[in-house]
Amino acid sequence: MTTVAPVALRRQVEVMIDGQAVTTWQGATILEACRDVGIEVPTLCYLETLAPVNVCRVCVVELEGSRALVPACSRPVAAGMVVHTGSERVRTSRRMVLELLASSVDLSTAGGDVHRWIDEYGARPDRHGEAAPPSARDRAHAGHHEPLEGGLVATVAQPVKRDNDQYVRDYAKCILCYKCVEACGEEAQHTFAIAVAGRGFDARISTEMDVALPESACVYCGNCIGVCPTGALMFVSEHELRARGEWDESRQEVTSTICPYCGVGCTLELHVQDNRIVKVTSPLDHDVTSGNLCVKGRFGFEFAQGDR
Repeated sequence: MTTVAPVALRRQVEVMIDGQAVTTWQGATILEACRDVGIEVPTLCYLETLAPVNVCRVCVVELEGSRALVPACSRPVAAGMVVHTGSERVRTSRRMVLELLASSVDLSTAGGDVHRWIDEYGARPDRHGEAAPPSARDRAHAGHHEPLEGGLVATVAQPVKRDNDQYVRDYAKCILCYKCVEACGEEAQHTFAIAVAGRGFDARISTEMDVALPESACVYCGNCIGVCPTGALMFVSEHELRARGEWDESRQEVTSTICPYCGVGCTLELHVQDNRIVKVTSPLDHDVTSGNLCVKGRFGFEFAQGDR
């Protein structure tokens, strides 16, 4: 006799979002409920394939009855909730977060949404003053942060790290969203090659003891690149094209194919410019990969264009 496992039923709940009655599933987050009805809530550290870590605070919303603004990406809905996503309090908080980020981090490759949000919320990062020159942040010691002289604004500017042939680390563009740490750790790869070192403004992404990537536990799966929202982690091919002013996404075609290296069946998205593969991604909603790949799938495309 075949035993049929019981089906777990999910109860629906109704919440009010910006004056609109929204019915969603119990256990869904405020962000998911907003997206279901087409209400935009900006996010930077959130990704649907990773557990939310609540660090960027761009997605905060106002919840009636709550003293503080709450992160929409991780706060579950509850029946009777009344949520405001565009109140003056919310807009002020988002403007402040975007302003502080843009004044200290290079967001030039962060994508169109970030720059649109900066304009939409009226953020003025330049009002804080002139940026300080790049520094050796890997040598910073927790608890020894000293204020800058001359009214300069502290930034995360630092030299680009290029110690391997696969990808570069430009941490002047890092917003400490923790996505790369999560993808390298428990959420995907379980390699734990990188983590956050330091505290406060001196916090930064680092390998153990700040060793070069070839000496670390990194297996070059590139899943950290796949989740980075700002371009702090980037294919060498893309980095070189950008440095020469030749990177042009309007001239690129994306072709889906199946990885040829094994029988798992990972879907690859080949980004091709001028008849050359410039980077490889995988769709987040793919049942096999969830956006993740191994070193062969991510970087093993040179044979297709005779580079090696």
